[in-house]
Amino acid sequence: MDILRRHFLQVPVAAAAAAATGDALPSYRSVTPYASVGEPNRYRGKVVHAAAEQNAESVKQALASSMKALTGASDARDAWRSFIQTTDVVAIKVNCSGAPKIMSHPLVVAEIAQCLVAIGVPAQNVYVYERFDNQMVDANYPAVVPAGVQMHAMEDGRRRGGINKYDQRAYVETDFFGEEETRSFMSKLVTQKVTKIINVPNMKDHGAAGVTGCLKNIAYGSFSNVARSHKNTRTNTLSFIGTLYNLEPLRSKTVLHIMDGLKGVWQGGPFVREDRFIFEPKRLMVGTDPIAMDRLLIDIIEDKRKQMGAVSVWDRSAAALKESAFYREPGHIEFASRFGLGEYDKAKIKEIQA
Repeated sequence: MDILRRHFLQVPVAAAAAAATGDALPSYRSVTPYASVGEPNRYRGKVVHAAAEQNAESVKQALASSMKALTGASDARDAWRSFIQTTDVVAIKVNCSGAPKIMSHPLVVAEIAQCLVAIGVPAQNVYVYERFDNQMVDANYPAVVPAGVQMHAMEDGRRRGGINKYDQRAYVETDFFGEEETRSFMSKLVTQKVTKIINVPNMKDHGAAGVTGCLKNIAYGSFSNVARSHKNTRTNTLSFIGTLYNLEPLRSKTVLHIMDGLKGVWQGGPFVREDRFIFEPKRLMVGTDPIAMDRLLIDIIEDKRKQMGAVSVWDRSAAALKESAFYREPGHIEFASRFGLGEYDKAKIKEIQA
């Protein structure tokens, strides 16, 4: 009954979004036996910025000051304890699609893991995860995180697939382009193992989604069979990303977002197609609101693209297809806000400099 209740609640949201965009939306069937485990977005609309350089001490100070500014705690350890208890099993969702040149920076991931261990979470109860094991190998997080922290990937490689590490009871079903497999399953690590998730995306352009920030990193990185959403020039990232993120228990287990802006990609993302597309925002963004953070990310990427003479991520003209294989859909962030995931209106976003 709970599954059906949540599924039907999504229908008017999708209809409203379709009316707003003027595009026909795919029909989604969201299925899960898992209930919410709590309210994840504790500081709705609040985003903390902190300058950070690519060295361990700078990252440590930036993260500590950001956590204190976000929570109001006077001690960074107390800030962490307000999200994480010693009994939690914690997943750190990284982004390694551009590894080894661009990824959730090892300095950032190492500091997060060290903070978790410092407040009493056993190292073996901390998981760093991504979809593909070859990308995890390229990132080489074991070299920098505390001993005992576990690495987890759901698939052997992008083309080899496999669903053994996915939960076939929790999925989003839709037929985009007549594909053979129409279900995208959630990771078993998320559904069955961990109790809290910390999302660590990069600041990146994305050829189909417009930008790849908090929403896309956790959604596409926690489900199987997601690349099917875009084919030729068409993409369904507008509605698919938020629909995936909204499925329990992913939505409620994801309690904190730490966006790594030490290095980013302003064109050709999510991969690193040319070194000249790498830039250095030299900052961290911290919050609990994925919508607010991704809304600000659009401006960061847009400002850099304008500086470099590239077309806007909102451009849907033929000229835009010369820079991307797809018509980008940065509107996926506003669409996801219609599920109640956070604040999209910049007038309602409170930015704080740590």
